[in-house]
Amino acid sequence: MAQVLSPGAIPDPEPQPKQQEEWLENLNVKMICKDCKEDPPELYEDHSSGDLMCANCGLVMMQRTVDMSSEWRTFSNDDQGNDDPSRVGDGPNSLLNGAQLNTSIAFGDGMKSRELHRAQNKSNLDKNNKLLLQAYKQIGALCDGWLLPGTVSDTAKHLYKDADESRLFKGKSPEALIAGCLFLACRYNNVPRSFREVTELTKVSKKEIGRTFKTLEQFLMNRDKESSKAKVSTAGGQVVAQEGYTGTAGADPADLCERYCDVLNMARPTSNVAVALAGRMTAIGILAGRSPLSSAAACIFMAGHLMNQPKTAKDIQVVVHVSDSTIRHAYKHLYQEKDKLITEEILAR
Repeated sequence: MAQVLSPGAIPDPEPQPKQQEEWLENLNVKMICKDCKEDPPELYEDHSSGDLMCANCGLVMMQRTVDMSSEWRTFSNDDQGNDDPSRVGDGPNSLLNGAQLNTSIAFGDGMKSRELHRAQNKSNLDKNNKLLLQAYKQIGALCDGWLLPGTVSDTAKHLYKDADESRLFKGKSPEALIAGCLFLACRYNNVPRSFREVTELTKVSKKEIGRTFKTLEQFLMNRDKESSKAKVSTAGGQVVAQEGYTGTAGADPADLCERYCDVLNMARPTSNVAVALAGRMTAIGILAGRSPLSSAAACIFMAGHLMNQPKTAKDIQVVVHVSDSTIRHAYKHLYQEKDKLITEEILAR
């Protein structure tokens, strides 16, 4: 029924709804067995039945409790006697295609399991993932052979996955694509390797690795350009495109000197001098345009003579894979600029 107000009367304010107080658990309340009445109580939780019972008299205090502990299943019978307490499989792998919810049939002793295993292998449902797994296995083995960090292996695998999905690499040899991805991943993670080293490791020609490497760089640049056009960030009222892949720089002679000196078993002071000479040489511009391998070999040759730990050009040739005549020719150019190249700070190392 509507309220009738007299002229000049002020209506009563509407009642405000009461705010619900936040629920807090009362920790002073204890569950005690009504028969034993022991404090503190000795309670036992039966996970198989979900009952909470008194450990002394067996009185059921609570039924159908929610088990908050880890839920495990043992597949010991299916795992040839090994105790595997895993209740789920691996998580989805971003390096593979599809939802990865297929069931794999093991190769057992019975005839039915063998026939089912062969029939599954003949199906083309998971053929692409099998080829990817083989490539990833080969990339991991190559990285382990060079004792490279795990970041290099992960980068090479992601590069191979992206390249495998592109049309630019259709029909290209998987070995050449793996070699190109490995070469690019080493440069991207600042552990560069030369084309000759990758050729010796992968048995792929230097020419083929170079072609694949250039195609990979062009593919990454074009992909990031398209993504940067779609995704832009606004800063100060101006539209600024996001930075994408800009290519990798060539091998640094200083990094090569440090690695080759370790292979040649040269002392640490000599290695430091070689690295300093390589850095100074790059800053001045001596041997500009020459191969980083020949430049690094010439710096090692000079550092060995400066620190009374000389190495012959043939000894360096075995490690750097550059002819001894090339090393001597590059060293002559360094010797002509020795006044600019050698400083007291370098000798103090």
